[in-house]
Amino acid sequence: MRLINTDPVHVDETFFLENVVYNELLCRDYEVYVGKTYKGEVDFVVMDGGKKCFIQVAYLLNGTQTIKREFDAFRPINDAAPKYVLSLDRLNFSRDGIVHLNILDFLQGRESIVLT
Repeated sequence: MRLINTDPVHVDETFFLENVVYNELLCRDYEVYVGKTYKGEVDFVVMDGGKKCFIQVAYLLNGTQTIKREFDAFRPINDAAPKYVLSLDRLNFSRDGIVHLNILDFLQGRESIVLT
C-alpha cells in the first residue's frame, strides 16, 4: 500500500492539484517524472533537455507538520537543481533555498519555475 499524503482532510484536494500541475507541466512541453529517493519520493522531477527542477504539491501548508513534510521531501536530494513547493497558500513559505509558489499564480503564469 502506497500512502503519499497522511492528512485525511486534504488527500483528495492534493491529488486533484497534483493532477492539475502535472497536466500543466505537460502542456508546457516538459518531461515529468515521479522522483524516488531512498527515504520516499518527490512529487515531480521536471526535465527540459538537460535541465531540471523538483516540485512538491500540497493543498495547503496548514501547520508545522505539513510544512516540514513537504519541504523535508527534498532533504535526501543533493542535486543543486531548483526545488519548489506549490500550494494554494498566499503566504510565502520559502525556506532553505526551496521556493514556495502559489499554484494559481503558477497556473496563470504570474509565477514560473526555473530549470537548471
